[in-house]
Amino acid sequence: MRLDRLLANQPQYSRKQVRELLRAGVVQVNGAVCHDGTQAIDRFAEVAIGTQVVRAGRAAHYFMLHKPAGCVSATADNEHTTVLDFFPEALRSELHIAGRLDLTSTGLMLLTNDGLWSRRLTLPGQRLGKVYRVRTEQPISAETAEVFARGIYFAFENLTTLPAELELLGSHEARLTLHEGRYHQVKRMFGHLRNKVLSLHREQMGMLHLDPELKPGQWRALSAAEIASV
Repeated sequence: MRLDRLLANQPQYSRKQVRELLRAGVVQVNGAVCHDGTQAIDRFAEVAIGTQVVRAGRAAHYFMLHKPAGCVSATADNEHTTVLDFFPEALRSELHIAGRLDLTSTGLMLLTNDGLWSRRLTLPGQRLGKVYRVRTEQPISAETAEVFARGIYFAFENLTTLPAELELLGSHEARLTLHEGRYHQVKRMFGHLRNKVLSLHREQMGMLHLDPELKPGQWRALSAAEIASV
């Protein structure tokens, strides 16, 4: 919502009074004087007139979680622990998941109450790299990296995956970087080559790396630099 409209919605101020307050330099957004009534105000912004807080901003939350196997990327589930169950109950209703992992997969998961931030992280057009450590049932063939780099056709969606980078770490282990997030994409890509994925661990999303100090089920708030990197 625009700042001038937010203020004009207050019963004590007319539109004319709002314009006068803005010109007088007594309107503050997050502690800074604002003269521009057209400035967009999100739900996290605190708006004040002089010392009177007109609207208290809500706290923005940004967390990383080391997701363990066996919990689901959902807000509620009747059978399994959810990723939100690891957080204090007071936060659970606010948070949503930015980039899901399936039941058996582990690693970096991001949760926030800032929808604009999470959309920047997950929109397909952003093509942020997502890095996974993969262990397979069969040895990873020499052609796998070439096939992944060309892209694989998924008939169900009638699309070809974006080029992906594969780094071999051992005969049955590799690091895979994707630039999109299709349904069970990693498992389907290896399945295309008749190789079953035994474990899948997400290490990185964009510039955000899983904190090595976090054990499965542990979480921490993101730093200001980490939040700004998205």
